[in-house]
Amino acid sequence: MLSLNSQLKIFVYTKAADMRKGIDGLSGIVRGEFNADPTDGSLFVFVNRQRDLMKLLHFEGGGFWLYYRVLEAGTFESLPTQPDINPHPIDATQLTMWLSGISLVAAQKRRKRFVLPREKIVA
Repeated sequence: MLSLNSQLKIFVYTKAADMRKGIDGLSGIVRGEFNADPTDGSLFVFVNRQRDLMKLLHFEGGGFWLYYRVLEAGTFESLPTQPDINPHPIDATQLTMWLSGISLVAAQKRRKRFVLPREKIVA
């Protein structure tokens, strides 16, 4: 089952994806175009050209999950991405909003929140 938390790394493929691809084909995109390991626990998001289909690829517990979302009406918003950045990182909150149809462009400005500083590694 997909569980979104703040520790989960999420990457969006910024090009239109071929939705005929399954786990092996999407893993090939992750390896070839992202230069990443699809088994590292990250969540990889792919959307088709018409922006009405989405696939999420996630490796967990010794196997792959492939989630498939088909919109009966409407489309997924085009993410405000930079063309030279592929994959585009997003966080769990942004993915939840995107899946719910909330505009990420309108909600781009975030209010200030406290963040614990990371501990310095002493060698």
